[in-house]
Amino acid sequence: MSADLLHDDVALMLRAGEHRYTTGRRQVVAALHAAANPVTIPQILEVETSLAQSSVYRNLAILEEVGVVARIVTHDDHARYELAEKLTDDHHHHLICTTCGAVSDFELPPEVERTLDSAFTASAAAANFQIEGHRLDLIGSCANCL
Repeated sequence: MSADLLHDDVALMLRAGEHRYTTGRRQVVAALHAAANPVTIPQILEVETSLAQSSVYRNLAILEEVGVVARIVTHDDHARYELAEKLTDDHHHHLICTTCGAVSDFELPPEVERTLDSAFTASAAAANFQIEGHRLDLIGSCANCL
């Protein structure tokens, strides 16, 4: 998605949640859009040096609240953040290292996703549960930590 379309969509989502699309929020979204993988707050601050850490925390909380940002929690002190899948049209999953906390993305072949979707739909129906989507996190050790 182009940056302009992304910012338009984010502005709409924030307005729906009765929030403004401030310059700080725009900078956080731009940093997340530029990132190759989910990033920590210190990594956002490396890209957007004019932002205060407290501002990034507050803006991420609001962006997460309105569905712009997804937070990935690992075992270490830093959660990772990425743009929500509905904004990127990039369905993927995560490899989370329990040693260093690194998070990287991976995709499954379409036929595997269809099989998973069918299994999830059946399980949800049995529990009278409405699925909005799914996310898989594989937990283990990255190549650097092995």
